[in-house]
Amino acid sequence: MTFFVIAEGVISFLLVAGGVFAFTGSLGMLQFKDFFMRLHGPTKGTTLGIGCVLIASMIYFTLTQRELHVQELLITLFLFITAPVTGHMLAKTGLHMHLRFTTGTRGSVPEFRDEDVGQSRVTRPARARHPWKSRKQKRPRLFR
Repeated sequence: MTFFVIAEGVISFLLVAGGVFAFTGSLGMLQFKDFFMRLHGPTKGTTLGIGCVLIASMIYFTLTQRELHVQELLITLFLFITAPVTGHMLAKTGLHMHLRFTTGTRGSVPEFRDEDVGQSRVTRPARARHPWKSRKQKRPRLFR
């Protein structure tokens, strides 16, 4: 076996594995019941899938063009750093807004500390009022 046959096998494996991970991550987003379970699909499965595809792309273009391609490696690194952070921030926001969750899974509200959940529901910010909608002023007329 030559080096290129082995490299094609590794690239093929990474592409297939990336497709399977991305598909299961997307399918998990559709099948899971509540917001907190749906976070796992894109933050875990899809991140691994895209990471595998990007690493396969890096290997392929490095071998075919005979120069090192690190753009895909940088994109993969950035994706692996940002996806868990955004998933954590979304989960904390869901806890603070007291979103409904399925009680049949492990982990329930009594396990959380008060500072994790928040004392009360987060209120929405007040809407900005237009100047002509105040009680004393009327909307300016353009045509009389």
